Amino acid sequence: MAAKARRRRGPVWNAQQVRALRQHLGLTQEQMAAEMGTRQQTISEWETGRYQPRGTSARLLVLIAERGGFPYQAKGQEGDRD
Repeated sequence: MAAKARRRRGPVWNAQQVRALRQHLGLTQEQMAAEMGTRQQTISEWETGRYQPRGTSARLLVLIAERGGFPYQAKGQEGDRD
């Protein structure tokens, strides 16, 4: 009997939360993309809900939110029981 491997779940960001964070910081999509080392198109796709930030990008958004004083706790983040 093989034990199921537990996948570590990272933070989950939806389109509205990504846009709210960017606006809270007073950045354009292009500026936020430059800060994160990604493309403006990626930020746009997150904000329209076409894709969700995953892995390192989602964790980076948490750090940016914390440093920018954005009151948010991503689903799946440590301490979240939902």
